[in-house]
Amino acid sequence: MRNNSTVESNFSPDSRILQWTSPRRWGGVAAQVRIAMPKDQISRLAEAAEAEFMYQYETLVSSPTQAALGIAAARIGGGVALSMRNDVTGYWNKALGFGFTEPITDRLVDEVIDFYRVEHSPGAVIQIAPALLPADWPTICSRHNIRPDSHWVKLVCSIDNFQSGQTSDLRISLVGPEDFSQWAATALRGFGMPEQGLVDMLAAGLANPNFRPFAAWDGDEIVATANLFIHGEIGSLNTAATLPTHRNRGAQSALIAARAKEAANAGCRWLCAETGRPADGEINPSLNNLASAGLRPLYYRQNWTWTPAD
Repeated sequence: MRNNSTVESNFSPDSRILQWTSPRRWGGVAAQVRIAMPKDQISRLAEAAEAEFMYQYETLVSSPTQAALGIAAARIGGGVALSMRNDVTGYWNKALGFGFTEPITDRLVDEVIDFYRVEHSPGAVIQIAPALLPADWPTICSRHNIRPDSHWVKLVCSIDNFQSGQTSDLRISLVGPEDFSQWAATALRGFGMPEQGLVDMLAAGLANPNFRPFAAWDGDEIVATANLFIHGEIGSLNTAATLPTHRNRGAQSALIAARAKEAANAGCRWLCAETGRPADGEINPSLNNLASAGLRPLYYRQNWTWTPAD
């Protein structure tokens, strides 16, 4: 396993083109094929996939669970705003996917914040690709009581450059509808989140055929989870969690490989993921697992937290 200090992008931060050199064989002769895509284009794909899988998770829920959790969602300015009034985790209230179909302006942020005020949300995290923040973003933040918070890493990889990592002694497989609830409960326990209401929400979301949930099994028990969301030509790797009792057994590396294969079979050309950026001197195992599989940082994305004024 690599240390975080070795996790570096193979793209120049100032480059507008992402490139990989991928080994191929043409007519039995080895060749190197250059794969390139404009940076703003892959950013659009990756941000849209994240926004959409979050939207699907929070909008396919049953009416009783929706009411109990206080869930509301809106599509605004090309992005999504997701509200969970009774969220005790601070995770499920977020706004993301903005800046691609229309610019981010004070008026757009007004509309997003108004949505959260109407829903009596306890707060929200706003996630915007760094290149799309407008010049007057500090002024917008000051006006709306938006403050900088933690950083996430957005990672991408071409399917051709994926590197299958270590195997696991646990059984890895797709999860069928009969096990959606167990999958959801394990994911929440792995994240340290409460199960009440959220199990029903996650299990309902898996009915979307673009979700491909995988699990690591110890006998009949799901001990690690991971999901794949197919969004056009990109596959989003998300919801990776392992129970404390089964960590360090290669479950997540094996689950990354299984999802990459599934994405390739579904016709995806790219993989993307996001995870927390570790502080100096700290390690994020999820980041190391993704980097070992060939995913590289596309950018570091600042989280921005809005809270209602007192």
